[in-house]
Amino acid sequence: MYSVPPQQNSEASRPFLTWQRIIDWAQEHYRVRSFNKDEKVPTRPGLLYLVQKGAVRLVGTAQVNATGTTPTRLARISPEEAFLGFVGTGQPFEIVAQSPFTLQSYAHVDQTSVIWMYWHDLDNWPHFRREVLDAFRYQHQRKLLWLSTLGQRRTIDRLLGFLTLLIEEYGEPTDEGYCLPFPLTHAQIGSAIGSTRVTVTRLMGKLRQKGMIRTQGDNLLCLPTDSVLTTRNA
Repeated sequence: MYSVPPQQNSEASRPFLTWQRIIDWAQEHYRVRSFNKDEKVPTRPGLLYLVQKGAVRLVGTAQVNATGTTPTRLARISPEEAFLGFVGTGQPFEIVAQSPFTLQSYAHVDQTSVIWMYWHDLDNWPHFRREVLDAFRYQHQRKLLWLSTLGQRRTIDRLLGFLTLLIEEYGEPTDEGYCLPFPLTHAQIGSAIGSTRVTVTRLMGKLRQKGMIRTQGDNLLCLPTDSVLTTRNA
């Protein structure tokens, strides 16, 4: 389960000339914009977005009923956020509106560049249209694995499965193994697996003690190389 395949649908796997033409087209039509870390990326339903550089963090917000403290016991509405994953360089994403849920996107690292276009703009690049649809199919498959991981009863199993899926998709080889190229807070991890920051911190310590995960540099999360090789050969 814990193999780390090469990242798919990345800028490196795309024919350079096609990708460069799309970048040139986006600049010519003012369809590209850069964002600082944690800056919100404005989106609209029905549009297609491409991450040219950096990484975009997707967050879901659900309106949930909470019992009020007033004598009338009126229900009040409070938002509850959940981290839904990343969109890496060269990958597409779209935002779908579905009440009472809202999706938002944020630049996860500085100098994140995002291209936006209408779906019919892809008529200019039929091959690229097929690539975008393949990328969405791949993302759908990853989400099914994510849902399977979240169905684990023990929190530590959900945590390890979640980290493994992320590092499988976005990890880069380093001296410590395969590591995420950008940081992820314990609060963000907790929101993704249905736990708390305190619990994630405690369980991360256990995983480190067992040698199942490591950290490098600015708290970048890693899977040890020997674990990756063992699971690949299993």
